[in-house]
Amino acid sequence: MRKMGIGVVALASAALLLSGCSGGSAAPDATDGGGDAGGELVIWTDENRKPAIEAAAAAFEDETGTKVTLVQKNFEDMRADFIAQVPTGEGPDITIGAHDWLGAFVAAGVVDTIDLGDKADSIEQVAVEAMTYDGQLYALPYALEAVALVQNTDLVGQDAPATWDDAITAATTAGAARPIVINTGGQTGDAYTMYGFQTSFGAPVFVQDDSGSYTSEVGMGGAAGDAFATWLGANGSAGTGIISTTVDYDTNNELFASGQAAYTVQGPWAIEALTADGVNIKVNPIPSAGGETAAPFVGVQGFYVSSESANALLAQDFLVNYIATDDAQKALYEADPRIPAWKTLAEEVSSDPVIAGFIASAQNGVPQPSIPEMGSVWDLWNAAQVQIIGGADPVATWNTMVADLQAAIG
Repeated sequence: MRKMGIGVVALASAALLLSGCSGGSAAPDATDGGGDAGGELVIWTDENRKPAIEAAAAAFEDETGTKVTLVQKNFEDMRADFIAQVPTGEGPDITIGAHDWLGAFVAAGVVDTIDLGDKADSIEQVAVEAMTYDGQLYALPYALEAVALVQNTDLVGQDAPATWDDAITAATTAGAARPIVINTGGQTGDAYTMYGFQTSFGAPVFVQDDSGSYTSEVGMGGAAGDAFATWLGANGSAGTGIISTTVDYDTNNELFASGQAAYTVQGPWAIEALTADGVNIKVNPIPSAGGETAAPFVGVQGFYVSSESANALLAQDFLVNYIATDDAQKALYEADPRIPAWKTLAEEVSSDPVIAGFIASAQNGVPQPSIPEMGSVWDLWNAAQVQIIGGADPVATWNTMVADLQAAIG
């Protein structure tokens, strides 16, 4: 499996960053005569991030004479509305959005490529890859999210287990009622949460090409997929019983928060629930179950430019020289805390050990595929895992899923 993770965050890279509105990028700059200064930009944003974008927008207006209009929308509506409105000329010049929208955006022809110039070096590589499709970059990424191993330090201390077996041994030695709890979505399945363990066997959902873009070639088959399925079955109801289809999201969090479980796999969104009863925690990368690095899915948030924008150079100038800055990135983080994709900010916020743990996990991760074929994956994939955990023949069930998936995507 090809893994292209986040590079090491270096403080030395701070010298390369340009704050405010300085023109350090190789990208086109509308203020230098390369665009149509004095025009208008319409930007879609949600309520949380609107205040952070307002400061950059005000500076852009003052320095370029461009009017910037921020339109607040429900985040859940943006993808469908963008696809529907851009072709009619009613959509925005820029929208904030998630990277897994990219495949649908490209298929609909509603997004343009973007040139970050030397600013790309200031952004975590996995975030750039997530916003890349067929070798072309389509958005300015700014934030990441990924699951990680969360451990009860009162039970197992702070040391990160290197392997699944190490974690189970430490929890058992500590006398934990449950060594680890993992959300399986109950009877629905949760391949997203389980993905780090699957990739540690070298069985990615889709194969990546040399550019880091996902192909439509299913990567879960063969010996690596069989090995993961066998491990999953060995830890399900027919084996150790450690992984159970009785554990949904809320049950998972309750079992950990009450001190019954030594470990869980969760995202930063669950930390409040996991620590509600005073459990002391440490966040670490997911341990390997199959011998390779456990690479969880990484989700990325960023800014897209409409393919029908009449002010494309202005839009690029605004993103590269006003949003891709220290001040703007910090404002976005403070308005809506997510793991920063901006390297120096990631280094800064890593003083919080919880955030540092999620960054370390994301450093091992891979972008969740944004290709249209991913829409055919989830139901088959989740169902196969639930069946195996419940006692079905691991290899036969897994191979049937892979064959069905290959048939579904043609």
